[in-house]
Amino acid sequence: MNSIRILGIDPGLERTGWAIVENSRDKRPHILDSGIIETSSKEKLQLRLKKIYTEIEKILKTHSPSSAALEDIFFSKRADTQKNTTYARGVILLALENYNIETQEYNPRTVKSSICSNGNADKKQIMKSVQLIFGLKEPLLPDDVSDAAAIAFLHLRNSSFKRLLSGSYTR
Repeated sequence: MNSIRILGIDPGLERTGWAIVENSRDKRPHILDSGIIETSSKEKLQLRLKKIYTEIEKILKTHSPSSAALEDIFFSKRADTQKNTTYARGVILLALENYNIETQEYNPRTVKSSICSNGNADKKQIMKSVQLIFGLKEPLLPDDVSDAAAIAFLHLRNSSFKRLLSGSYTR
């Protein structure tokens, strides 16, 4: 296999960030495409979830990632935000399953620690680290997209390491 293509997702009901990251043996990792899926709180929950599902489906059809990585749920003080994120994650996981995309979930602290060497890194630190990792001229905005790229990069690094250990990665 010449390259690995990963879809990173930072799920949310209001804003879901996504990034397609690719790594080939002859180049450093790069972002092929990225974006944000936004839904309005004025719409019915079902319509918001349908929009997230449909947009994820379009991304899968367009980019054909080999795997996906998304942020795992974390427990916060705001139960309503957590509940809404759980809904969004559910339809995202369903779309990934319907397209037979191997999926890995990562704890937010693990992502921050791996990308910034600090499990308590803030959004600006993550954005700066993503900018440096991918050699971008400007930070990747909004922060949900930067988070998605960080998640994809972590999964890419972990996948490459696992392939190297298994002997299936050749230079």
